[in-house]
Amino acid sequence: MVWKPNVTVAAVLEREGRFLLVEEETEHGICYNQPAGHLECRESLIDAVIRETLEETAHTIDPKYLVGIYNCRNEARDVTYLRFSFGGELTAHDPGRQLDSGILAAHWLTLAEIRALQAQHRSPLVMRCIEDWLAGRRYPLELLTHCP
Repeated sequence: MVWKPNVTVAAVLEREGRFLLVEEETEHGICYNQPAGHLECRESLIDAVIRETLEETAHTIDPKYLVGIYNCRNEARDVTYLRFSFGGELTAHDPGRQLDSGILAAHWLTLAEIRALQAQHRSPLVMRCIEDWLAGRRYPLELLTHCP
């Protein structure tokens, strides 16, 4: 059997000192995460983060930066995630749009509120991606190539 990581995307979105996180129901209870999800077959990483952000928050993102690439192992679940995190601008919001199954709500939270919820973060990457954003990590999207 060939081992493969789970490739995921996430959006790190800040507005007026608040970050957009989703509150979601998981098998481990309620968790908080960036708008995030799995890359689908034949989908570019950019298209994936646009889709996931819309599905989970009803916001449309225009990705401008790669914040980081993260290799994170969950030993308890025997899963490795390769996460591509993006920053960008929100261009639209559809408040009437139904959110993805399992998503309870999208929240704009302060850094203090996010830190207070750390025990409920979906993974350690939630805080790490925000810290990288706050540290000014912004890499050009030209680093990524999609070969259809």
